[in-house]
Amino acid sequence: MTAAHVTLCFLLREVDAGREVLLGRKRTGFGKGKVVGVGGHVEEGETAVEAVCREVREEVYVDVDPEDLVAAGTVDFVFPAKPEWNMFTTVFLAESWVGEPSESDEITPQWYPAEDLPVAHMWADAEHWLPAMMNGRRMDVRVVLADDNENVAEVFHSDWTDDGATARASARNWMPGL
Repeated sequence: MTAAHVTLCFLLREVDAGREVLLGRKRTGFGKGKVVGVGGHVEEGETAVEAVCREVREEVYVDVDPEDLVAAGTVDFVFPAKPEWNMFTTVFLAESWVGEPSESDEITPQWYPAEDLPVAHMWADAEHWLPAMMNGRRMDVRVVLADDNENVAEVFHSDWTDDGATARASARNWMPGL
């Protein structure tokens, strides 16, 4: 079964109290009730960049210029007990956008301190890779979920080595953990 290609974008800003990241509580669909990043499925004919710009606009009503996106990495989510949930995720960061994030039918956005993520309300994998990517580490991550489809069974990573472009899958040096 082929994993769905999805995107995530984490908007980052500096405020007097420090760095913040925009996350949101899912109101519908996959992950309903969890605090997640903004993003969604790459539609046929779209690039990951086009998809993430569209998803950010649809979910929190702000516009991100493709040139303001920073490729942060990829996360391959593997659900052995429910393979139809498998996702290959392209992750972006952005520090510039137009508009003020606001609630949509799908997500209720909220700013969180980047150093104090609400991990108790997020998917269990987020704490394994999100802080590293927000702090500049560029990598591919493979998260294998446990049979309960909630907890993390294993995490592997491969750091990017060639000027921000991900290595070909066959050349990855997968390391356990982060």
